[in-house]
Amino acid sequence: MEVLRSLSDLAFLDSLRAGGRLALVPTMGALHEGHLHLVRRARELGPVAVSIFVNPAQFGPDEDLERYPRDLERDLQLLAPLGVAAVFCPEVATMYGQQDGVAIRPGARADCLCGRSRPGHFAGVLTVVAKLFNLIRPTAAVFGRKDAQQCLVIAEMVDDLKFPIRLIDAPTVREADGLALSSRNAYLDEGQRRRARCLSRALRQARRAIDDGEREASRVIECLQAELADADGIEYADLRRVPDLTTMATVAGRILLAVAATVGRTRLIDNIVLEVGPAGQVREASLLND
Repeated sequence: MEVLRSLSDLAFLDSLRAGGRLALVPTMGALHEGHLHLVRRARELGPVAVSIFVNPAQFGPDEDLERYPRDLERDLQLLAPLGVAAVFCPEVATMYGQQDGVAIRPGARADCLCGRSRPGHFAGVLTVVAKLFNLIRPTAAVFGRKDAQQCLVIAEMVDDLKFPIRLIDAPTVREADGLALSSRNAYLDEGQRRRARCLSRALRQARRAIDDGEREASRVIECLQAELADADGIEYADLRRVPDLTTMATVAGRILLAVAATVGRTRLIDNIVLEVGPAGQVREASLLND
């Protein structure tokens, strides 16, 4: 497993691309089993490159850039047994040569949910992802479905800017109690972690309402909100159409149930994607690939 730190080091990837396939897994480090699941999925698509870069452009002024967990040595140890060909872990100066350089403006999918409460966040995400795509030149990239809006915003960029890259959204990996794996879970103490289960519980209750025949979107949203009482603050609890993330009055087709809430000082997100058929059948679905 080659560790690449500079732009000149990226020449190593030329040999990997020779076979016509290279899969990228972009991360901010602090790896957990969810990230490792992405790597295993990427191995089905070709040689794998993983990027580890805490991207300052996607953090707001009052967010957790400075305290975001970082442990590169541990991350490399976790990746080593997985058959990863290369890990790209650049410095900030390598990725951002000047303070006010060119940035990518996101499309309409960034205007709701996380985009409403984190202005500039998705511009930062798209800018760094575009840089990684141009530097690494993968044929495929794998992202986690837990970051559903991010996946859809990136897919909109890939389509509009004609990146020749296949995107895969891999299912969310959860703890046994339902809590979605996240690097920010490390901030939670034991009591907060118990309360954080309310996010996945809210999604299960809303899914149960849809399974039982509820098709009024406002009622499903009420189910989401009712189960978030253990959180210290609710940022949103919403139901949106996939892939355009518009609102709907009647639940039908592919939908995203999404929640964001604060437990202690920690902001957490979770979601499920459902396909609601015309005959009443309901199943979990992919954001991008079904």
